[in-house]
Amino acid sequence: MKDKGIRINICMGTGGIAAGGAQVMEAFKKELRKAGIKASVGKRCTMHKVGCRGLCAKDVLVDVVKDGNKFTYQFIQADMVPRIVQQHLIENNPVSEWLVGEDYHNFHNKQVKVVLSDCGNIDPEDIEAYIKVKGYEALKTVLKKLTPEKTIEIIKKSGLRGRGGAGFPTGTKWEICRGVEAEQKYIICNADEGDPGAFMDRSVIEGNPHAVIEGMTIGAYAIGADIGYVYIRAEYPLAVERLKLALKQARKKKLLGKNILGTKFSFDIKIKLGAGAFVCGEETALIASIEGERGMPRAKPPFPVHSGLWGKPTVINNVETLANVPYIIRNGDKWFSSYGTEKSKGTKVFALTGKVKNSGLIEVPMGITLKEIIYDIGGGIENDKALKAVQTGGPSGGCIPAGMVDIKVDYESLAQVGSIVGSGGMIVLDEDDCMVNVAKYFLQFTQAESCGKCVPCRIGTKRLLEILDRITKGNGKETDIELLEKLGNDVKSASLCGLGQTAPNPVLSTIKYFRHEYEAHLKGKCPAGVCKDLLTYYILEEFCKGCGACMRACPAGAITGERKKPHKIDPEICIKCGACFEVCKFKAVGKE
Repeated sequence: MKDKGIRINICMGTGGIAAGGAQVMEAFKKELRKAGIKASVGKRCTMHKVGCRGLCAKDVLVDVVKDGNKFTYQFIQADMVPRIVQQHLIENNPVSEWLVGEDYHNFHNKQVKVVLSDCGNIDPEDIEAYIKVKGYEALKTVLKKLTPEKTIEIIKKSGLRGRGGAGFPTGTKWEICRGVEAEQKYIICNADEGDPGAFMDRSVIEGNPHAVIEGMTIGAYAIGADIGYVYIRAEYPLAVERLKLALKQARKKKLLGKNILGTKFSFDIKIKLGAGAFVCGEETALIASIEGERGMPRAKPPFPVHSGLWGKPTVINNVETLANVPYIIRNGDKWFSSYGTEKSKGTKVFALTGKVKNSGLIEVPMGITLKEIIYDIGGGIENDKALKAVQTGGPSGGCIPAGMVDIKVDYESLAQVGSIVGSGGMIVLDEDDCMVNVAKYFLQFTQAESCGKCVPCRIGTKRLLEILDRITKGNGKETDIELLEKLGNDVKSASLCGLGQTAPNPVLSTIKYFRHEYEAHLKGKCPAGVCKDLLTYYILEEFCKGCGACMRACPAGAITGERKKPHKIDPEICIKCGACFEVCKFKAVGKE
């Protein structure tokens, strides 16, 4: 049998590997050899490892392309491979029951992929694969046809804003730095992604590291830098490994180093591993870390574009911002600005997580509504429960109530309702989530990650957390809600850096939209039944079969009763662990 026209793509992002992608790849190699189909992993091969495909919940995802016809399989394990090879590749009869369904296609229908356009389609460990999809063409255009000023002008006209959270115009930042006279300048790629539930930057580097390198090199040319740093957390070993390989390949191709592509422009990139401190996502703390100092922010001005790394003019852009650059240069500023809204141009990558059916990595045009993201792309709420809120912007963002899901997702619209776009975290919450507890969860994170340099953040977040903790334990005071509001606003206005300035957002937004839940907690009730100190467990006699399962599970001995007769829970002894509720098969244990 001839193997002409056969291509197999296997998801080997973090999600794909965790689901067994490496084993699936080995199984394909074995079965293809047995079938006499020549295949290898590498250049001009029929089998490729690719990065994140987006819908990580269906990994391992495998594409089989035969004679121009593409079929995508989901949940593939190594023991399923022999049938795919025999039935699909040899007998030309796809295994229909293993193919992705309508939900997979719906997940992608409303997405517009720029940054993710090549992720999941090319081998991230093969520079030739990137070059085949016009990779590094933008760099060639810039170095051989455009001046730094013209390059900056294109980025400015595109409307690209920083995708790391603040949304500052990228071209303007480059222009300011370009205008500062200095013998040495730097460009830094901020890959210190630390938001709970966020995996945008990691997935981009894992799936297409060369796009980031190319964008960074173009940025360096524009501002006049010859050295760049990628600041990436050591907790991303796969991303680090693929980035190192990509840098090595780029240098070999003369796309990095001295006299790039035969021009007078020289530039190289170094990798700096971060230790996982969330505050190092703040640009001045990141700079301090690269310099070997403790990662703590400093007051601004001066801004890094004037005095950054080692006191030299420095541009800092995040992964997604830089990955946009090659596509903008290649396709034009008007092409990019045709997506999005008047003030928020282009697309945005989000990590869609939480109580949504189709969780994963998405890229959507700015201006799309939350409703479209949750229901059209995300497939709706898990178990068909009611949507309660959406947390955007990570631990520094706000909680947007279900009644506002028609809001547009862009910088201005989200800011108006007390949230932010942030780096791209988006967590969906349902009727079973307690908003007071959600606020407490995010504040625990930001309080623990505070560097402690300034008093408002160090002490203010601690006091906020103490108040929330006592409210969730039933010890709240009547004045606590007003105290949270006042203290939260004080922390926002007086903190030194963005961490402290945004840390109160989850608290303030939940009070604004879910004040009734705070008031219920002050009266000793958690409406969602989450805060265990406010719960009361009881047995519904009409459902109790007297099986004894709850009694055996109770660690405190709070449940009594005879076999085949209704049991009882002693509230004085009950430690509210919920073990009885979990083990009861007859739904005879209630809680309120």
